[in-house]
Amino acid sequence: MANVTRSVSIATTLRAAGCVFAEDEARLLIDAARHPDELRRMVDQRRNGLPLEHIVGWADFCGKRMTVSQGVFVPRRRTEFLVRQAAMIAKPGAVVVDLCCGSGAIGAALSDLLESCELHASDIHPAAVQCARRNVEPRGGRVHQGDLYDALPRELRGRVDVLLANAPYVPTESIGMMPPEARLHEPKVALDGGADGLAVQRRVALGAAQWLAPGGSLLMETSVQQAPESARILDGAGLSSKVASDESLGGTVVLGSRARE
Repeated sequence: MANVTRSVSIATTLRAAGCVFAEDEARLLIDAARHPDELRRMVDQRRNGLPLEHIVGWADFCGKRMTVSQGVFVPRRRTEFLVRQAAMIAKPGAVVVDLCCGSGAIGAALSDLLESCELHASDIHPAAVQCARRNVEPRGGRVHQGDLYDALPRELRGRVDVLLANAPYVPTESIGMMPPEARLHEPKVALDGGADGLAVQRRVALGAAQWLAPGGSLLMETSVQQAPESARILDGAGLSSKVASDESLGGTVVLGSRARE
């Protein structure tokens, strides 16, 4: 009875702070706390706007608990669509690269769906690299730090079968309209896509053909509104593009394939 009362009290506090799923969050915080003082601290953090995933240290992504550290981009549920699209085309033993990997959840989730793969992930942000190692390395993958392709081992050039890129695609002037959880607690480098939101996508597309194996594919998350321009970017980089969307998840992916030789 005491646990029920405590859960209701915490849920009431969280709901007053604007948490839509207050009851679910209350249960997660209670389960994560090791003692009452820690629970009070966690509730205060959540009430003050810290993302739930940063507080408990993990995010539910593709049915798995992925480690998420404070200051690292939190994987969104819509991005599960990107993983599903990649799983449809990846063959066993595929060379998989997760650019702009953040927590590494995308590459890690895809590797869980494949019989086998050679997994690499990279990010420019040191905190993201450290976090990604906790998700990627236990799955046999490697994590590299650096700016896009500059981070990758040279021996991967021309060998990548599946190139994943959840590159930032929020226009700079729109960041101020994002929820406080994102704009205050996630790194700007993981959000800011430049004036039209597609600056990083252009850089990813520009180098993709050099890194993809013949018949390999680049998959990038984008928005419904930006998808036509994202597809044109891939076409302009010499890839054959198509767009896929999932209304239930709210996910949109643009896929560009390198021609087979």
